[in-house]
Amino acid sequence: MAGAGTAAVPAPQGPRLSLVFALVAAAFTTIYLPQPVLPVLQQEFGVSPPVASLTVSAVVLGLALANLPFGLLSDRLPLRPWILAGGLTIAGAGLFCAATHSLALLVAARLVQGLFLPALTTCLAAYLAKSLALERLNVAMGSYVSATVAGGLLGRLLGGFLHPPLHWRYAFVSASLLLLLATLAAAAWLPPQPAAPRSDQKPAGFRELMLRPDLLRNYLVAFGAFFVFSSVFNYLPFYLSGPPFFASTRFITMLYLSYLLGIVIGPLAGRISNRLGNGATMAYGSALFACAVLLSLVPALWAVLLSLAGVCLGFFAVHAAAAGALNRRLSGSQGRANSLYVLFYYLGGTAGITLSGQAWAWAGWPAVVGLGVAMLAWPLGVGLWEARQGRRVGRGQ
Repeated sequence: MAGAGTAAVPAPQGPRLSLVFALVAAAFTTIYLPQPVLPVLQQEFGVSPPVASLTVSAVVLGLALANLPFGLLSDRLPLRPWILAGGLTIAGAGLFCAATHSLALLVAARLVQGLFLPALTTCLAAYLAKSLALERLNVAMGSYVSATVAGGLLGRLLGGFLHPPLHWRYAFVSASLLLLLATLAAAAWLPPQPAAPRSDQKPAGFRELMLRPDLLRNYLVAFGAFFVFSSVFNYLPFYLSGPPFFASTRFITMLYLSYLLGIVIGPLAGRISNRLGNGATMAYGSALFACAVLLSLVPALWAVLLSLAGVCLGFFAVHAAAAGALNRRLSGSQGRANSLYVLFYYLGGTAGITLSGQAWAWAGWPAVVGLGVAMLAWPLGVGLWEARQGRRVGRGQ
């Protein structure tokens, strides 16, 4: 990225930039493969819903643990070796998931996948931040978010629709082969990352970045937004498979097509942020997100459909605005800063799945909804505060 006071390096264009998004999408395909078939895994392994959900939360936990080391490395070392190491390891672990008949080993392999995913996700976000001019960053980061959406959607479709739910193991094989192809293509043709400009100033470390209030606010927005989003989509299959819906796995999986809205809203949110400001986009997105979660309480499929559309539009608007705001404020240490963002993001997902599991056990879906709406008060408040600050700056105060 070219931040304040640094010269912009020409960004990779056309197919080269598309390699970044293809690899990000392939990486995210692996994360949510088991989510639409969690009830199937629950029955096959004879476990409770929270234990079956470990096949998702283990990846999220691995991502959270490994992001800081990979963020540090991406600021110091070339990109290509990490792409190869991450892609090959994740694909190999995915093939192991397809072969094992032990839930413990399945969860362990999913943790390994999570530990190596930052080699593709965090490192590539830093690559974009270092390569793009400031005026292109909001839209580019929104497009990056769209790539994560496309991957998340494809993973869910592989797990619950393209392959029959009872044959969920084939989904791991398909996702692993897809990732392997994207890894080899990116390693072969992705241009080297631009050299960092010479400076006598020491790059900001993790502690310094954490102590910056403007960055910490965005980290906590990522935590809160993904807390709610991961909770909604993780416990939605259990909600819809029971009364009054009794929906099939195939129907539940089709509802994940609402993710297509996220592909559209990512770059659109970047353009809206350029016009209204990142804070206003966060505030509007958070309000829509909360209203959509509440709408899911209406016991009708039309309400659930509208709810999921609003959840996706609101969440990805918040996510794109927060990521754009973060990177526009950086003049260095992009790898570290983005790794902290992803750390908070996935810690929020882990906490959301875990705490919402307890809420589900206590009072079912209404408790999950109540917890989520309460958590969304933070990104809404941050968005309103930043929008107000932006108006003050605009008035010259």
